[in-house]
Amino acid sequence: MFMGEYNHTIDAKGRVIVPSRFRETLGDTFVITKGLDGCLFVYDNQEWAAFEEKLKSLPITNKEARAFVRFFLAGAACVEVDRQGRILLPGTLRDFAALSKDVVLIGVGSRIEIWSRERWEDAAAFEDMDAVAEHMADLGLSI
Repeated sequence: MFMGEYNHTIDAKGRVIVPSRFRETLGDTFVITKGLDGCLFVYDNQEWAAFEEKLKSLPITNKEARAFVRFFLAGAACVEVDRQGRILLPGTLRDFAALSKDVVLIGVGSRIEIWSRERWEDAAAFEDMDAVAEHMADLGLSI
C-alpha cells in the first residue's frame, strides 16, 4: 500500500526521483499514465495488469467507456528507474499534468499520484472534509 507525501524537483532532462519507499513496491519498471484531477497515476505492474483487465471489460459499444479507455491507455508509458532512483517522465505526460519543476508524489493506496506543487496545494486544501466524509458514508465507508 502506497502512502505518504514527498516533494521533489524535475531536472532539466525531465527526470524525477522516486522515493525509495515507493521504489521498494514499484520495482525497476512500472506504468505511468494520465490521471484524474490533472495529476499522473503511477501503478506497479501487478496493479496495472488488474486495471487493464477492468478496462478490457468495459463495453466497446459505450461511447463514454471508449473515451475512458483511451484516456488511460493512450497516455500510458512504461518507465524504468535508473541507478540514481530517477525516472524520465515523458513530455506528453509532463505537459498534461503541468509538471515543470516542483512536484509532489503522494501514495494513495494502490497507486501513486504525481502532482505539480501548485495543483497539489489547490487539491489538498481539504476545506470541507466533513461534507466529503458524509458522502463517503453513502458509499459504505464509515470511520
